[in-house]
Amino acid sequence: MPTEPLPMRDAAGSAKPHLLYVAWGFPPCRGSGVYRAWASANAFATAGWDVTVLTVPREVFTMSTGVDESLERTVHPSIKIVRVPFHSAAYENDLRTWSRFRAHAPELWNVIDAKREQHSFPERTYGGWRPALELAADQVHRDHPVDLVLGTANPNVDFVPGLYLQERYGIPYVMDYRDAWQLDVFSGARLTSPSSEVAKLEARLINDAHAVWFVNEPILQWHAQLYPQAASRFRVVANGYDESPATAERVVDDELVFGYIGTISAAVPIDALLAGWKRARELSPALEKARIELWGHLNHTGVPNQSVVGQLETLAENDITYHGAVSKRDIGSVYGRFDALLLVLGTGRYVTSGKVFEYAATGLPIASVHDPVNAASDVLRDAPAWFPAADLSADAVAAALISSAEAATAQSADERAAAQEWAQQFQRAQQLDPQIQALRGFVDQRRAAV
Repeated sequence: MPTEPLPMRDAAGSAKPHLLYVAWGFPPCRGSGVYRAWASANAFATAGWDVTVLTVPREVFTMSTGVDESLERTVHPSIKIVRVPFHSAAYENDLRTWSRFRAHAPELWNVIDAKREQHSFPERTYGGWRPALELAADQVHRDHPVDLVLGTANPNVDFVPGLYLQERYGIPYVMDYRDAWQLDVFSGARLTSPSSEVAKLEARLINDAHAVWFVNEPILQWHAQLYPQAASRFRVVANGYDESPATAERVVDDELVFGYIGTISAAVPIDALLAGWKRARELSPALEKARIELWGHLNHTGVPNQSVVGQLETLAENDITYHGAVSKRDIGSVYGRFDALLLVLGTGRYVTSGKVFEYAATGLPIASVHDPVNAASDVLRDAPAWFPAADLSADAVAAALISSAEAATAQSADERAAAQEWAQQFQRAQQLDPQIQALRGFVDQRRAAV
């Protein structure tokens, strides 16, 4: 193994630890997973680390997922961002750039391209990024020796620089799973066979990792059963909320406003919400004049969720309106429009959603429209103003909506403050700070041993 370069030292003679943070989605990306990456990198920088981020060029987001420039402006000023070239057919939306072969035989071309992308790393769309990532990681380490690598996934190719720098220079790495690689968090099924390339590579990555982070306990336990020899290095690092989105209290009148903020993907049960909403308005006079506002992108990518687009007219007929995406800058003012919140999630024991923590921080009543077994239920179990649907039937959803409407009408300022105080346990800093402190201790001990 090559000799590892000595850490660089600042003018005072002390060396800051250098973190190489790898995140395909980093500001100005507007994807839901970007908030964890943004907050984590900022937290390390605030704690006194030198932080270098490997991510993709801004153009990847402007041409596909969309951007949130207000979030980009809040990246810690000390963070160095290295934008690594990235090319994938899935993000080539300009038909003028397509080859004649692709234009005339797109299905065959896609099959061939998928095999090409996964040649260096077993992940469709993103696997081809591996060589560029390794080159970038090597250059960063040569310019400013790295003490620790943290990759956040998905995409899972984000783990590559950690493995590469460990094998080449002995640098430790941490794996941060925002989702899961082999686990379908909605169905609970394993996605690959034990003999697959993905299974082999994940086992190798987890076996060599200094620590592995998961967003909730169910996902951690699933992986602990798969990798019992590594389970002692597994940690739950929940998403949490970044700052309280609480705003001035609305005066609740006859027009109650329910709000949903989040990505509206195909997994979100809008049909169940609509059916329950109709039923609730039949049963409760308090909801006859109420309305629902939906805020967020209509998918995780730049392509809208057509099932929701097709329902917009029907939704409008039932006083449910769609208002588009919300930037980080405007999130507080949007929450200020609501009297109660709708937590509408796809079904799955392993599904939490980052929004559940932000919802709790508002102190507003929350109506949960999701399967009771979702991991989000574990988060809100003791919440002062939580009203979960017993199931996704129209009557069960209606009951949750009616109860939350009654709570919104009756909630006092003291009750809302108590709910906000209860939610303080979910501040993101309470999740990240202990882990960062532990990693700082590890890095310091490792340096002292050199």
